[in-house]
Amino acid sequence: MGFFIIIFLWTVLWLGWNTMAVKYLNAPSFDPYPAFVLWLFISNMIQIFLMPLIMIGQNIQARHSEIRAEADYQINRKSETEIETILVHLENQNDLILKILENLKIRSESK
Repeated sequence: MGFFIIIFLWTVLWLGWNTMAVKYLNAPSFDPYPAFVLWLFISNMIQIFLMPLIMIGQNIQARHSEIRAEADYQINRKSETEIETILVHLENQNDLILKILENLKIRSESK
């Protein structure tokens, strides 16, 4: 963000000098108003040079995102198998409890 603030301030300074300094300070204009073609050229060059950098950054972020997604997927798979194991264990416990209750019921009826 700092880079964009610097570019903005430089543009304001550039335009301000070329419009105000010539009128009020009788200073020479290095790029007469309204033809600030040099500044447009410089800003276009900055954009041209930064575009590949931005695209590379986006590709790197995409790769990191894919790695995180794969890690999340693996964690979810492990969680699924652990949950299935717990459910099987709970079903076995439920069956054992039902058998114990049946045995207790049969014993109480026989007395």
